[in-house]
Amino acid sequence: MRGQTYVIVAIIFVILVAIFAVMNVSPVQVTYFFWQVESPLILVILFSVLMGGIITAAVGMVRMFKLQKEIKVIRRKNAALSQLVEDKNVAETNGGTQASKAIDVKRED
Repeated sequence: MRGQTYVIVAIIFVILVAIFAVMNVSPVQVTYFFWQVESPLILVILFSVLMGGIITAAVGMVRMFKLQKEIKVIRRKNAALSQLVEDKNVAETNGGTQASKAIDVKRED
């Protein structure tokens, strides 16, 4: 449901930008540092929206990769702790207090 809402909002935004861009077709002069170019305003608007989308997607991807890496580390720690708990439970069910003490020493390392 959330994905559908996102798509609908994105489509509405694209339609609004397209209508705004089509209404502004007069040529404008764009100055960027040392060069100038005259271009229809529609191209300037569409290029700006496109670049904004690309930059937003790039920032989102970087954040997503960081979170995936963090999840992987947490899953490894969880697996190690689960194995430690399982080993301790096995040692306790075998009745060996020596084995339990050995596992406690191992955990402190």
